[in-house]
Amino acid sequence: MATIVGDNLRARYAALQAERERDWSPAQLARNAAQRQQLVARFDAATVTQPGDVLPNLELDDVEGAELTLDALTAQGSALFIFFRFAGCPACNIALPYYADTLWPVLRARSIPLVALSPQQPDRLVEIKRRHDLPFAVATDRDNQLGCLLGIAFVPDDRPSPPPAGWIGEVTGTGSWELPQPAALLLGPGRVVQRLQVSPDWLDRPEADDILAWLR
Repeated sequence: MATIVGDNLRARYAALQAERERDWSPAQLARNAAQRQQLVARFDAATVTQPGDVLPNLELDDVEGAELTLDALTAQGSALFIFFRFAGCPACNIALPYYADTLWPVLRARSIPLVALSPQQPDRLVEIKRRHDLPFAVATDRDNQLGCLLGIAFVPDDRPSPPPAGWIGEVTGTGSWELPQPAALLLGPGRVVQRLQVSPDWLDRPEADDILAWLR
């Protein structure tokens, strides 16, 4: 794990990248950069959910067994959802603790729920909540339902057949290559989309201040 420096997400990802440049081969670095560039190149903001769109009342599987629905989460006002890939994702293990330190205290003071969402099965996904003692809800977006509705789900271009040991579908327990692109969703009462920011490059996610500006 990269040494964490600085008080913003950009600095934390810079430390991760510096560690990779020390430890990874040129081929590994090139492949990682190419994957991120491909996702950025094919991302079209016009194809994702827009402010004002209304979502159905989906159920989410909280890793600690609580019942979560979009209606319940937005009953008293807005709720924030952070989409990430899976519990073992290095970039996600930097983003979620960062949001716990910088974003959650403000949201809690304003009684705004925060839910981190991944398609990974709850019994595996719970690892990231325990690892970082995350103070907000972590839940499974069952079958990527919400991610697909928002238009943020994707499958990688490189999908060997048959899949190798340790492939994404095995790690997540979904049996699928499909993952959500990292994203932040602010959902208002009536399940109305207020803001959606998608990060096709998983090392370029919104800072806490960027998200908090949505609430002003």
